Amino acid sequence: MSRLPVADRTAVRRATLDLINRDRRAVLIVLALHGAAAIAGLAPPWLLGSIIDQVSAGAGVATVDRLALAIGGFVLVQALLSRYAQYAGHRFGERAVARLREDFVRRTLGLPVSVVERAGSGDLATRSSVDVSTVGTTVRDVVPTIVIASVQLTLLFGAIFLLHPLLGLVALAGLPSIWAVTRWYLRRATSAYLAEGAATAELTETLTATAEGARTVEALRLTHDRIGHGTERIARVWATRRATLALRSVFFTVVEASYPLPIAAVLLVGGYLLSREMVSLGAVVAAALYLQQAIEPLDRILQWTEQAQRGFASFARVLGVGQVPPEPPGRASAPRGERLVVRGARFSYAGGRDVLHGIDLEVRPGERLAIVGPSGAGKSTLARLLAGIDAPRHGVVSIGGCPITDLDPAERRRRIALVTQEHHVFIGSVRDNLAFAAPDASDDQMRSALTTVGADWYADLPDYLDTQVGDGARQLGAAEAQQLALARLVLADPHTLILDEATAALDPTTARRTERTLAAVLTGRTVIAIAHRLNTAHDADRVAVLEDGRITELGSHDELVRAGGAYAALWRSWHH
Repeated sequence: MSRLPVADRTAVRRATLDLINRDRRAVLIVLALHGAAAIAGLAPPWLLGSIIDQVSAGAGVATVDRLALAIGGFVLVQALLSRYAQYAGHRFGERAVARLREDFVRRTLGLPVSVVERAGSGDLATRSSVDVSTVGTTVRDVVPTIVIASVQLTLLFGAIFLLHPLLGLVALAGLPSIWAVTRWYLRRATSAYLAEGAATAELTETLTATAEGARTVEALRLTHDRIGHGTERIARVWATRRATLALRSVFFTVVEASYPLPIAAVLLVGGYLLSREMVSLGAVVAAALYLQQAIEPLDRILQWTEQAQRGFASFARVLGVGQVPPEPPGRASAPRGERLVVRGARFSYAGGRDVLHGIDLEVRPGERLAIVGPSGAGKSTLARLLAGIDAPRHGVVSIGGCPITDLDPAERRRRIALVTQEHHVFIGSVRDNLAFAAPDASDDQMRSALTTVGADWYADLPDYLDTQVGDGARQLGAAEAQQLALARLVLADPHTLILDEATAALDPTTARRTERTLAAVLTGRTVIAIAHRLNTAHDADRVAVLEDGRITELGSHDELVRAGGAYAALWRSWHH
């Protein structure tokens, strides 16, 4: 299994700026509102300092009331500006997240099938759920909070410098330790959170595979093996999370210890300056209040820095999906004919040993070819080569004289369809599920396709084609789901069909009926069936026997039975 790539920091920064530039006006409005709110927030401490100075100078109640009323007004203005700034910020964040999700879905749907299968469902599922959600939180909440809090801190420290430059310098006393621990944290956090994300993806993959194969696990008595495998993955997730927790423990401890330093320093230095009559008492009080006020935005920045690291690590994983090269657009013109030819095809997975060894095969247009053989012989691998999902390491697979992998992907899928044992029921109506194959199909065509594959059960549904199916709605059984997939195949109407044990989930009676109706409807089309039931081979025009990655026998059912070879032995053992 090979993981999907992860984007580097440059790509993440570029994508972040792109998200901002695509809604620049909203960003400017958010910054302007928060900046105005921060400026309004500077007034109350300064006015409180003025009250102290005015009272010290002998001012009356009227002056104090007037300044107190001004404080109340600025507090109200700040609250209103902050409220509308947060509203505008969340609207920007939701739009940005929506675009991000749409881009992710578009990139995911553009991935080559072979890349998705080799990466495993766990990695892609984690990126599409956990990582996208984390990025959404970062875009919607974290980034605006950090930017706005930074503006607030700049204004607050600027106000202290205006009160007295020396007070401003002393107010920076806590920043060196905060800067040092933040730099230490950031150097380690990205790699730590990427490791945590990868470990979570592996755990998801393990749990998904175990749940989907629960019956097989039970039948083969692999329970303890799968528990051990899962426990190992859980231990790795726990170890990576402890590593990130250790970073946070050091980071937040040093930061919290740094907060009292500048306040104490300002009070000490302010007292000295006050004794020399270099500042007023109100200025010292205002500086201390500004520093106390600065703790909240500084705390938000540092607390959200941890979430920002998670967000940027998740963003790197989300963007990595788009770094997988898409399927090439195709270099060949339309093929001349529909003859499938395999010449000297060899294939291996991820640089391992060959699983196909010099396959030579011709499939005539309109022919029904059955491929049989023991498990692990390479039948499904050969089907993938014939469908153009994978390219042979050596040799060529062509249709109408054109290498299949040189055809445009849309053209290839229009001509050749591969249906495997795996099937999926999408959330939506039965009509929605069928429309994936033929968006313009009429209800009559959909009903005809369902009838063709023996899916008579649709007539008993409460809303017929409009009945909602999938998660959270009516659950279809394995046989019904597979028939729905076969009905999509009928509507897609390709010239060449490759059925990789496509009726495996059906009971023998239903499978036999479905195969017969398919045979009647698919007359004139090329059908290549990976057969686990030999009655499929019996009905085929020719049978290819695949053993250890080689075609050892090729001929009609009757010819191979008379030859008394491997197929004849399989037929006798299955028939009797």
